[in-house]
Amino acid sequence: MASPPLSEPAKPHALLIPYPAQGHVNPFLKLAKALHARGFHVTFVHTEYNHGRLLRARGAGAFDVAGAEGLRFETIPDGLPPSGLDATQDIWALCEATRRTGPAAVRALVERLDRTDGVPPVSCVVADGAMGYAVHVAKEMGLPAYLFFTHSACGFVAYLNFDQLVMRGYVPFKDESCFTNGYLDTPVDWMGGMLPGARLRDLPTFIRTTDPDDTMLTIIIKQCELDAPVADGILLNTFDDLERRALDATRARLPNTFTVGPLGPDVYPPSYLPSLTSSLWRDDERCAAWLDGSGFGAASVVYVNFGSITVVTSEQMDEFAWGLAASGCPFLWVVRPDMVRDGGAAGSGWALPEGFAEAVGARGLTVGWCDQEAVLEHPATGGFLSHCGWNSTLESLRAGVPLLCWPFFSEQVTNARYACVEWGVGLEMPRDVGRAQVEAAVRELMAADDGRGAAARRRAAEWKEKAKAAVAPGGSSRDNLERFVQEIASRAAASAKSGRVL
Repeated sequence: MASPPLSEPAKPHALLIPYPAQGHVNPFLKLAKALHARGFHVTFVHTEYNHGRLLRARGAGAFDVAGAEGLRFETIPDGLPPSGLDATQDIWALCEATRRTGPAAVRALVERLDRTDGVPPVSCVVADGAMGYAVHVAKEMGLPAYLFFTHSACGFVAYLNFDQLVMRGYVPFKDESCFTNGYLDTPVDWMGGMLPGARLRDLPTFIRTTDPDDTMLTIIIKQCELDAPVADGILLNTFDDLERRALDATRARLPNTFTVGPLGPDVYPPSYLPSLTSSLWRDDERCAAWLDGSGFGAASVVYVNFGSITVVTSEQMDEFAWGLAASGCPFLWVVRPDMVRDGGAAGSGWALPEGFAEAVGARGLTVGWCDQEAVLEHPATGGFLSHCGWNSTLESLRAGVPLLCWPFFSEQVTNARYACVEWGVGLEMPRDVGRAQVEAAVRELMAADDGRGAAARRRAAEWKEKAKAAVAPGGSSRDNLERFVQEIASRAAASAKSGRVL
């Protein structure tokens, strides 16, 4: 049973601070809706850059939603030079800049909110794991603080062991030859919580560096060794049945870990604030109509989307295009405006190859962005060619759609390995894939016979039911969410009673 709305005098005020990338903002907004529906006042923090992108994509109404009283949006700077681009910022530069400039910005925001008429004082902070500096600010101000790591538990276990990879001499790599000489196949069977048989190549790609002072390696170790242990608790957007081994290892180090996923309409009332979205690109509204009227049959369409960060060359895009065309399968392909970067230029003007439209005809639709959950939930969608970011992986499991895995970076390679080996829902494609391999892989995924694609489809259907059970009343994630709500409410009340230093 959901927690009852909290009484107005005791109404806690949760400050939510996501890392400013699409894949982090999405689950944070779902958490914001869940807390708001349970009687919390919620302040959701965008960076000034992303706030501007949302306004350009959706207009002033992006933050003006009927029924959203008590859910407000604020901004902080990200520490990078101003930019008017509608593109994902450089991850390395963004991580360094937010960690350097964020503490002062968050402190100033809390102080300003506490002076704002009609707004209850901030009573707890929920920050992204990649914005872990906020935990220390909150503690200095006498506030309860939690970290929400928006990636998989298996990815999180790998990150928790980055310090050991350094101490044991695996990382940094000795020289550039380690990228190609088989070193990436080195087993890491000592790493508790990981998939049996895990290798260096199955760990997040931030270990692939020869620099002992690598920015991402250093920051991730700080997040896990300095930030996470200070937090009052850890949230993960996953569920117990899916990642039990990794979660057992995580809870051995961080006992107060809540699994609250898959966050979505089953976790809060389905009709609650339906128009409030965090998409930094405008959805193409043709998708639903095309799927509805396609006439291709149930589970026949391949959905292709490499997420909000992946960048590829024009040559790679051409190979995917012709591979999709040759497969004979209907497809819906998302090509972001900033997805193709040749020579360092964003949005280099890649166009569909000459003759492609004629070869594909009405069985293909290419769009700039879409409502991914709606596409995956549509009965016509039968397979997902994906980069295996965690949101995409979890949403495919939730919809019961098998995966064709083409990971790009970070823990996407870890998710892809688990999808193919542990969960049985994925088929793996090589990194340097050509059109013939794309064609063959799509055909195999979508085949109706008893091959690997059909087996992945059956396993995906099983995981769909387990995901639904996790967020249903009495499910592990639903219970964890309610426990988290009650814990932060009680901590907030205790903090308010004792007073805090501003």
